[in-house]
Amino acid sequence: MPPVQIRIESHTRPPTLPRASWHSRANTVVLAWAALAVLALLFGEGLGLPRWLPVHLFLLGAVTNAIVTWTEHFSVALLRMAQPTARMQSVRLAVLNAGITALIAGAVALSTTSGGVPVLGTALAGAAVVAGTVAWHTGWLVVRARGAMGGRFAHVTRWYTAAGLFLVVAAVPGAVMLFGSVSSRTHEQLIAAHAHAALLGWVGLAVIGTLFTLWPTLLRTRVAEGSEKTAHRTLLPAALGLAATVAGLAHGWRWAAVAGVLVYAAAFAAATAPLVRVALRRRPHTAASWTVLAAQVWFAVALVADAAVISLVPAHEVYTVLRPYVPVFLVGFTGQILLGSLTFLLPVVLGGGPERLMRNSGLVEKWWPARLAVLNTALLLTLLPGVAGTLAWVAVAASVLAFVVLAATAVIRSGHLPRPSATAMGATAGAAATALALMLALSGGGTSEGVEPTGRTRTVEVSLGAMTISPGTVSLDPGDSLVLEVVNNDSQPHDLRMGNGVQTPLLSPGEEAVLEVGVVTGPLEGWCTVMGHRAAGMTMNVVTTGDDVALADAGGTEAGGADAGGEEHGGHAAHGDTSGGIDPGGEWSEGWEPFEAALEPAPGGEVHEVEIVVTESESEVAPGVRQPVWTFGGTVPGPVLRGKLGDVFEITLVNDGTMGHSIDFHAGSLAPDEPMRTIAPGEELTYRFHADMAGAWLYHCSTMPMSHHLGNGMYGAVVVDPPDLPEVDREYLLVQGELYLGEPGGAEQVEKIAAAEPDAWVFNGSANGYGHAPLTAEVDERVRVWVVAAGPSSGTAFHIVGARFDTVYKEGNYLLRPEDPGGSQALDLAPAQGGFVETVFPEAGTYPFVDHDFRHAENGAHGYFEVEDR
Repeated sequence: MPPVQIRIESHTRPPTLPRASWHSRANTVVLAWAALAVLALLFGEGLGLPRWLPVHLFLLGAVTNAIVTWTEHFSVALLRMAQPTARMQSVRLAVLNAGITALIAGAVALSTTSGGVPVLGTALAGAAVVAGTVAWHTGWLVVRARGAMGGRFAHVTRWYTAAGLFLVVAAVPGAVMLFGSVSSRTHEQLIAAHAHAALLGWVGLAVIGTLFTLWPTLLRTRVAEGSEKTAHRTLLPAALGLAATVAGLAHGWRWAAVAGVLVYAAAFAAATAPLVRVALRRRPHTAASWTVLAAQVWFAVALVADAAVISLVPAHEVYTVLRPYVPVFLVGFTGQILLGSLTFLLPVVLGGGPERLMRNSGLVEKWWPARLAVLNTALLLTLLPGVAGTLAWVAVAASVLAFVVLAATAVIRSGHLPRPSATAMGATAGAAATALALMLALSGGGTSEGVEPTGRTRTVEVSLGAMTISPGTVSLDPGDSLVLEVVNNDSQPHDLRMGNGVQTPLLSPGEEAVLEVGVVTGPLEGWCTVMGHRAAGMTMNVVTTGDDVALADAGGTEAGGADAGGEEHGGHAAHGDTSGGIDPGGEWSEGWEPFEAALEPAPGGEVHEVEIVVTESESEVAPGVRQPVWTFGGTVPGPVLRGKLGDVFEITLVNDGTMGHSIDFHAGSLAPDEPMRTIAPGEELTYRFHADMAGAWLYHCSTMPMSHHLGNGMYGAVVVDPPDLPEVDREYLLVQGELYLGEPGGAEQVEKIAAAEPDAWVFNGSANGYGHAPLTAEVDERVRVWVVAAGPSSGTAFHIVGARFDTVYKEGNYLLRPEDPGGSQALDLAPAQGGFVETVFPEAGTYPFVDHDFRHAENGAHGYFEVEDR
């Protein structure tokens, strides 16, 4: 046999790290986000950062990175899937963290700075990138799983797929809330749906799917018999139940949400049955197993509490009730699942042989009984009020931070630090942008140099509610100190943050707080930091006297002060103001009364002679906001004309204005050449028409440009009764129009009218006038409400909250009568259409009426019926 030569070569290049080292590098990103979350929890409030920031740093940053990393790892290991390339992993991680960073930084800026379109765009782009990256990851798992061996562990990918879908679902209401273009009620429903889709879906389903195999591994025993069948049977009920819960909460379908959460809870109970059998066979005995067990207990308790709350309160109050407990659930379940999993998995992926594995395990498990006891005991104590609750959160943060430090030390000792790659760049970008968000949060304004304190202090009462802050504007002399006595009069939590960084705690309904703003030397903005509330209009302005620009921009007045309503202190909005400045919750001037909405019966006689005088005057169109208007008869809308079929109307139009005007009655049918001609100032004409068709008709100025004349108030209504119109207990008439602030005919106002972008929508000429002076009725009275949409560009969807219509008459035709089996919820009218609805109020109370296009309702087109017992 010939001799065998063995040549041994030395390599100067270091050996390639094992494949698992990528996971160790990825976990440094998880640890970094967790550390940021702890720091935000400890110091965020003192820095003026929003209270939701620690939750989202942890859930979006740490947990989402962990789920993406480890769902891939378990799928590859259990299903023998093809390993993704290192480039794909790094790119995906970098893109995901860039999206998370953009979303969090943008949302922080929206809550703490002046915001704007670029900031909103950054947040929305970040949300889209996060959802897209998770969708990419989920799609990759689905495609690779089809070609993998699968077998008894095929269920793992199915659970991960369902979890990924719910992350995408959660992104939808989250993005809507960033816009802030929904009502207060809808906002609360969306945030409840968002939280359930994220916590029970993205996190819950991913965790449950992993526990089928991870839990026996932690206990160092075999998987329970029948686990795979249980996993298959319970996934669909869990996903469908959660889908029903999310949809029910988002749309206010209370019992759908209740049924859904019960189904989800039952599926969770069935899914954990094999895990209980495993635990009975081999009880928890390690740091990882005890931590994960504690997390499962928290999850079970949270599901019971969640089901109870959803079944007891309306959908729009669910998140308000659950809000104090969400951080507790997040740490108790999600946080401990993450800590327990990393305690077991991190030493494994760090590699280095049995000796290093034991050393790293000993390091990350150091003091674990004490840390576990402190964490879970302190979590319960966080529910205590005041200092005790705060100290408990400090203890929770210290426990989590201790693990982060120990885990980071293990990573550093093992030499698996991230290399200068896409992963490193993504993590660096995340840290840099988060630091930028901190700088934005701390860059409050509102002061200027060179103003000496006057020594005077101004105290103003401030009310939070209905997506408004009242008063919307407070004015004081430069150098005065300002103290705000803030009360939350809404049914959901709010706070108030000022541009100089001071802010109230988050106030529950009915709670109060005193906010010391300090010396005010220049314009200062205030807003609610709850996500989406600022964009929805919960803002206020503090302005200093002598600053004309600030006063014009603010519009409106302050309420409750000695100078309220005074010219000198901004009591009247400047005529050229085009910024809006509408504060629907503000105070109307003393003696102001809304247009009389009560409709009198048709007068006797067949010929109705009416003189209408055109005037150009000024009117208070919103609380504290006066605006030049063009009118028929001195009011907006003009005089209401009513008659019966066959009556004749003889109208004398007198132009007492400074420009040409005309009039067009939709109730008549005749050649427009003469009666609708424009007449010069000082002239008059006679307009005669026959009321031979019933309906609620619009009349308006037809002088070109007509949109300009309607936009400045030149419209009114004619009611021609249908044959045999039944008598009712009360009748009201509401003409909905648009309000364009600014000098009539000015370039900015004309531009807004052309773009159909009014500053507010009004009923009978005033924004929220009937919110301050409600219409009245009594229980069991039949009430008829006539509605005309004057436009010029917007129609209406008239709706009374808490009432249903049994009679609907639209454009000369009955669509519904009391003897019909159905009912109606809204009267939809295009511009220049009219009709009426009837209802009977079932019990005493306050019934809001709105244009159900909430963009209109939240900007003036709303009021109330005050209904009393007979």
